[in-house]
Amino acid sequence: MTGVIIKGIGGFYYVKTADGVFQAKGRGKFKKDRFILAVGDRVELQVREDGDSVIESVYPRKNSFIRPPVANVDRFIITVTASKPAPDFGIIDRFLVTAEKAGAEAVICINKIDRADGEILAGLKEVYEPLYPVVTVSGRTGQGIEVFKKYIEGCSVAFAGPSGVGKSTIINRLIPGAAMETGRISRKTDRGRHTTRHVELFEAFGGMVFDTPGFTSFDLPDMDERELSEYYPEIFKASEGCRFDDCMHLGEPGCRVKEEVEEGLISPSRYRSYKAGIEELRKRRKY
Repeated sequence: MTGVIIKGIGGFYYVKTADGVFQAKGRGKFKKDRFILAVGDRVELQVREDGDSVIESVYPRKNSFIRPPVANVDRFIITVTASKPAPDFGIIDRFLVTAEKAGAEAVICINKIDRADGEILAGLKEVYEPLYPVVTVSGRTGQGIEVFKKYIEGCSVAFAGPSGVGKSTIINRLIPGAAMETGRISRKTDRGRHTTRHVELFEAFGGMVFDTPGFTSFDLPDMDERELSEYYPEIFKASEGCRFDDCMHLGEPGCRVKEEVEEGLISPSRYRSYKAGIEELRKRRKY
């Protein structure tokens, strides 16, 4: 039978099927091939006569990640706050590049809107609203949560963002069952009520939400430096007007990207992030 891995703990995987949730182990071939099963994997499950369940095979993935081990993410909710200290736009852009390269949609979620600094909030909206959906919520009070639910409907969603921005608080507001589970784990391990210790996939509003301890930081994905502009939509679009097809947008003559930065059509912070990414990829290539 076919199912989806919704949790993995201690070498066991919990697979949700049309007939319920089964605890299973992976076939030995996965370990032999060094293939890591992930929460979100669609799998073929065999239930034996003795009651044991075994994951026989994995269907092709849309995408996958190692830290944390999840697969088939349709949408990243990149969570930030509009309060002091100000959010790091460079980190936000790394999350966005990772989402773009993975073929996942991205949504910017500004949490703690009830405590927002107006100037920081305006700056975030100015940079990102022309490029991605931007929603404002308060996980603490519930403000904006009803509007936010539409971004979960019908897809698999993972929250990403720096520590302390309130990802778990939002998830607990959206999915009361997740809050109950987090509470039990926290009391047992004495790690704090909202500390996520393992990856789990919850059903919500016709979609699925990954509750995960990861996605708090990203290195840029492995890629050729010339590929990076593809994951900055506004830079990629402007590059069609560059004089040279191989323009890297770093000072070449006739660069339309540089012109749009100077004209205020491309955010300077986004362009700085792009240049920093090129430098990082070049250093990585050297070593």
